[in-house]
Amino acid sequence: PRWEPTAAGLTDTCYQFYKRSPCGLSPEHYVFHMDKQPPEDMSIPGGAPQNILRPEAAEAIFYMHYYTGDEKYRRMATEMWSAFQKNSKSQYGFSAVVDVRQNPPTQSDKQESFWLAETLKYFYLIFAPEGTLNLEDWVLNTEAHPFKIWSSTAAYV
Repeated sequence: PRWEPTAAGLTDTCYQFYKRSPCGLSPEHYVFHMDKQPPEDMSIPGGAPQNILRPEAAEAIFYMHYYTGDEKYRRMATEMWSAFQKNSKSQYGFSAVVDVRQNPPTQSDKQESFWLAETLKYFYLIFAPEGTLNLEDWVLNTEAHPFKIWSSTAAYV
């Protein structure tokens, strides 16, 4: 499809946010250096080195794997999941980390609700058997909650 090269490039960039950090977790954002070549083309700014367990990269990987079936997306997700297990797993859940430039990073003892509602759900769906969620029948809202798509022929009460 026409959208696939752009979506693949954006998803790879999301993955690189994790891959290039010293501990394997993405910071809040990177600074892009358009005049440089990888790996110097992106750097972690001093004002946003934390990882707060955001779902967007896992979400992108889920959709790319779902629509392409390419196993490279599961490999990307495996690396990201391993970094969360190694650096964010705490006694009672998962913790955000203060600075992804540290290896190992310090945990902040905070777990945002979107970790449970979205991030874990996307990781689950990436590794779930094919057919677990059919996106012809279901749509995920902005919080990754599945809603059944209504048929235009269904009778609504």
